[in-house]
Amino acid sequence: MRDFSGTCITVCNMENLDPVGVHTGDSVVVAPSQTLDDQQYHMLRSASIKIIEELKIIGGCNIQFALHPTTNEYYLIEVNPRVSRSSALASKATGYPIAKIAAKLAAGYQLYELKNPVTGTTYASFEPALDYVTVKIPRWPFDKFPEADRKLGTQMKATGEVMAIERSMEGAFQKAIRSLELKTDGMFLKRLKLLPEEELLSIALEPTEERLFALLQLLRNGYDVQKLISQTGITPYFLFVLNRLITAQIELEKLTLPEADEEILARAKQLGFSDKQLSAMWNCTENDVRSKRKECKVLPSYKMVDTCAAEFEARTSYYYSSWSGNSDKAPKRGKKVAVIGSGPIRIGQGVEFDYCCVHSVIAAQNMGYETIMINNNPETVSTDYEIADALYFEPLTAEDVLNVLEFEGIDKVILQFGGQTSINLAKELEEAGIAVLGAGADIVDQMEDRERFYAFLEKCRIDRVPGKTAAKKSDVLPCAEEVGFPVLLRPSYVIGGSGMKVFEDAEALAAYVNDEQIEYPVLVDHFLIGLEAEVDCLTDGSAIFIPGIFEHLEGTGVHSGDSISATPPVTLSEDVQKKIRGMSEIIARNMDYKGLFNIQFAIEGSRIYVLEINPRASRTVPIISKVTDVPLVQRATQLLLGSEFCSLSLYEEYNEQPYFTVKAPVYSHIKLPGLSPALSPVMTSTGEVIGTSSEWKEALYKSLKGASPQLADLFTEAGSIYVEGTPESLDDAEVWEELGFTLAYSSTSDFNEWMQNESSKKAVISLKKSDDKIVKE
Repeated sequence: MRDFSGTCITVCNMENLDPVGVHTGDSVVVAPSQTLDDQQYHMLRSASIKIIEELKIIGGCNIQFALHPTTNEYYLIEVNPRVSRSSALASKATGYPIAKIAAKLAAGYQLYELKNPVTGTTYASFEPALDYVTVKIPRWPFDKFPEADRKLGTQMKATGEVMAIERSMEGAFQKAIRSLELKTDGMFLKRLKLLPEEELLSIALEPTEERLFALLQLLRNGYDVQKLISQTGITPYFLFVLNRLITAQIELEKLTLPEADEEILARAKQLGFSDKQLSAMWNCTENDVRSKRKECKVLPSYKMVDTCAAEFEARTSYYYSSWSGNSDKAPKRGKKVAVIGSGPIRIGQGVEFDYCCVHSVIAAQNMGYETIMINNNPETVSTDYEIADALYFEPLTAEDVLNVLEFEGIDKVILQFGGQTSINLAKELEEAGIAVLGAGADIVDQMEDRERFYAFLEKCRIDRVPGKTAAKKSDVLPCAEEVGFPVLLRPSYVIGGSGMKVFEDAEALAAYVNDEQIEYPVLVDHFLIGLEAEVDCLTDGSAIFIPGIFEHLEGTGVHSGDSISATPPVTLSEDVQKKIRGMSEIIARNMDYKGLFNIQFAIEGSRIYVLEINPRASRTVPIISKVTDVPLVQRATQLLLGSEFCSLSLYEEYNEQPYFTVKAPVYSHIKLPGLSPALSPVMTSTGEVIGTSSEWKEALYKSLKGASPQLADLFTEAGSIYVEGTPESLDDAEVWEELGFTLAYSSTSDFNEWMQNESSKKAVISLKKSDDKIVKE
């Protein structure tokens, strides 16, 4: 960080666990650096200051080096003369607001003139000092893309990241692993437990997103740590940290809960072992461990992130848990509520929910509540220490959240704005005596358990998709024959569209059922071929406000997050829209729910079916809020905290959508080689853009231009269309010509010849306009 007079400081130094060759966005990163000696650190610090001075940068700069571990030879990899992704991480890791200070320096201030907003007394020219360590672990999308190239290299593939803060490196590692929200068995991925040593070593040497877990599994299997150091090139310190965790777990597994005294429990917690991990080792319940821990007075303390290692008094409420020492905070009593965040950014769980969490915090504060935020994502606004009255950087597990709530003396939480991450906590928090505002765990279960969901729709006398439950493999085909092909195979408990597949005939379904590992029971639904629409509803359980209806351009079979959608609807008749609103009102009155929820509809001919109800805010809430000028999340928070529906002034704010708004999804396929861009019921987009205009086509063009220039170019000049299918479905090239395009192939016969010979039946076909017509379909 440098000002115009040449004063310069280094804000944060970070070190990658992964050796050179893996993009820093895909690397496990620790701050401050752990293995550089004093000479190495000052050598790179001096080089950094020379670089920013030579470039005359005013503001922030990110500099990356490669350092040889024994010769001290180093290379400059790159200089980013701006804030970067690492700047967000560095800001949250140190508490030093890099972007804010950089903006003021660019406007002409000098570092010595600016107070550090965390301490309120020291100046921005003081370099941050840390008395803790942070660990960042990326979050990848490969759970959605098992067919993608998973190898990590110089092209970043992660969609998000988590950060954990602790006094020990072991504790920080375990916190970060818990924050990832993966299906782990403690520190271990279940899938890797069965792999032979050669495969585990291959993942460690030619890294994928599972490298950290492969290292842990190898060490657990008894692989020599020194051998692993020489083979991987990973700095010995990090592998010794992981090995200490494995050694500690093996020792803990020899004990039982009655044998675990205060010293053993305290040591286990300092190393980051959760109550859940300990209960699995000691063959007891998580509550048993929690009770024994409390009996032994082994409780977390909460330390402040203050930028100055407690050398100066700080006033900012930004905390992390530790199992060493006393707390830096004495919580006040009074009106309090906690908002639970959305965790790491990944497909289906993006910044839309961060928007919702931030607006909920603002609304609760405006109502006089001391509002606590719990989250673990360094990229988000909700984890800016200036948003909530107190920020806790913690994993979003029941144990970690309950620890904060007990420390703060909070007995009510808001979960419905943190997406699936937060509502998954509803049951455990309720069992611990915490009031979940708006809707409890039973409502969440009723909407996600398909048997209960279908019973709810029948009670409301609302059409549901014909479907049957298959309890075992032999039931699947008879169920499919009964409901009629095409069919949609889905888990009996649905979360975020995962695990859904469409089958056109019995042959394809039988092959899938025989070849794949399927967890039964499963639902076999008739697959409707029609239109889709969705609404976001605000309700107090009686009255309802529906700000708009989104019509999907894609038909059924495409996840709502992947659909281009428009509001107000373009082709839905007034009668259909009226029916959708009426069905939404019936659902709201029968749900025993308060706040925001989302409904997905399918329209087949004259019949309207409800596909699913999401008992939480959805990804479209920020869009419809911006379109209508109604701050829906804030109004929902007011309802949750006791305001009357009639006091919200909703219709005074509502601007009746004077223009068209089109949402277009954005995909990361260019970053992930080997993926088919064909869409399905499983969401694959990583974000979205919107376009607005009084003209529908212009709104569509604007959104496509922002999301995919190739698609937008089809309106005006040239572009490309991905083709995937059978020769029977694709061998008529004249269909493109009728739409105003000519194929880049010299003739229709060339195209047909390709279709006959190309076994994969996949290609990108370049198109060009044959005249000035705009695509009409």
